[in-house]
Amino acid sequence: MAKRDYYEILGVARNATPEELKRAYRKLALQYHPDRNPGNQSAEERFKECSEAYAVLSDSEKRKAYDRFGFEGVGAGAPGGFGAGPDFGDLGNFTDLFNDLFGDIFGAGRTSTRRRGRGQRGADLLYNLEIEMNDVLHGQEAKITIPKMRSCQTCNGSGLRAGTRPKSCSRCQGTGQVFFQQGFFRISRPCDACGGLGEIVSDPCGDCRGSGRREGQQTIQVKIPPGVDNGARLRLAGEGEAGVAGGPPGDLYVVLSIKPHPLFERDGAEIYCTVPIPFVVACLGGDVEVPTLEGKVQMKIAEGTQSGTVMRLRGKGLPALGSSVRGDQLVRIFVEVPTKLTAAQRALLEQFAAATGTDVSPQTKNFMNKLRDLFG
Repeated sequence: MAKRDYYEILGVARNATPEELKRAYRKLALQYHPDRNPGNQSAEERFKECSEAYAVLSDSEKRKAYDRFGFEGVGAGAPGGFGAGPDFGDLGNFTDLFNDLFGDIFGAGRTSTRRRGRGQRGADLLYNLEIEMNDVLHGQEAKITIPKMRSCQTCNGSGLRAGTRPKSCSRCQGTGQVFFQQGFFRISRPCDACGGLGEIVSDPCGDCRGSGRREGQQTIQVKIPPGVDNGARLRLAGEGEAGVAGGPPGDLYVVLSIKPHPLFERDGAEIYCTVPIPFVVACLGGDVEVPTLEGKVQMKIAEGTQSGTVMRLRGKGLPALGSSVRGDQLVRIFVEVPTKLTAAQRALLEQFAAATGTDVSPQTKNFMNKLRDLFG
C-alpha cells in the first residue's frame, strides 16, 4: 500500500505553522494511542503513521527536504512503517516531545523520573458556620472545633519508628515510576510495589502505623470580614487534614450562613424593616422609634403618611465586602388600624367620619373617579 502524504495524514495545509502541526498531532495521537485502544491493530497503525508524519514535519530541516523531494528526501521510501523511514536520531528528544504533549494524561511527564518522596497531601475539609447579621456589620472572630486527622506526635508525622529511615523501593529504584516501551515511546506508570511513593517503610511508627497521622480535633480561630454574603466561603490554608507520612496538610473551607433576623431583611448592603405606626400618628404626624442594627433611633413621620410608604435611613445598612462604606436602611411604614374600640372611641370616630369629606382622602377620591369613568 502506497504511503500517504504527511500533511494529509495530519489533516493540515502544506503551509501549516508549527503550532497547527502540534495541535493536529495531539488530537490524532490522543485518539489513536494504543493505551486508549488496547488490542486495536488499526488504531496502532494510525498512531504510528501520524507520529511518523509529525516527526518529519516538526523538524524544520526534514520538512524542507520532504517538501522538495518527498519521502525520498527523508529516507522514508519504503511503505508501511519505519523500517526504511525517517531517522529519529535521539529517541529521548522525541520522547520529550511526547511528554510535553501527553505527560498529564499518560503520566509520562519529564518530572516523573524524579523521586516523589513518601509524603501525600492531606484532604481538604469543609465546615459550615452560622453567623448573626451583626457579624456581617462589624466582622467577627469565631472559634470552631473540628475533628480531623492530625500529625502524629510520636513520629512527628514521618510515619517511621524512631531511629529508622524508609528504604528505597528496589523495583522502581526510588523514582516511584516504572517504565515500559510502547513502540518508540518510553511510557511510565506508578510503581505497584511502593504505590508510586518511591520508598517502602519496613519499620513503621507503632502509634500511627506508618501513616504519620492520628485522629483528633483542633480549635481554630476564624476571622469573618465585614460585609460577607450568605454562602461565602473562607479558605484557611493548611488547616485541613494532616498529610500522609509527612506530606503537606490540606486546606479548611468555612462556608458561612447568616441566620434570619427577627426584624431585618437583607438585600446586598441595604436592609429593610417594617415599622407599624398608630393611625393617629399617621394622620397628625409625629416621632416614632425605629430599630437599627446598632440600637433605636427617632424618625420623624410627616402628617398624612400612608401605609406602605418607604423611608430611608442613610448609612444604617451593611458595608460592602472590603469597603467601609455602608448601605442604607429602608423603613416600610405600616399604618395600624385600631381594633376593639371602646364606646367612647367609636363615637369619636363616627363624629370624625361624619365631619370628613373627600378633601381629606385624596386617594379615595381619585379611586372613586376612576370607578365612575370605568363603569359610569
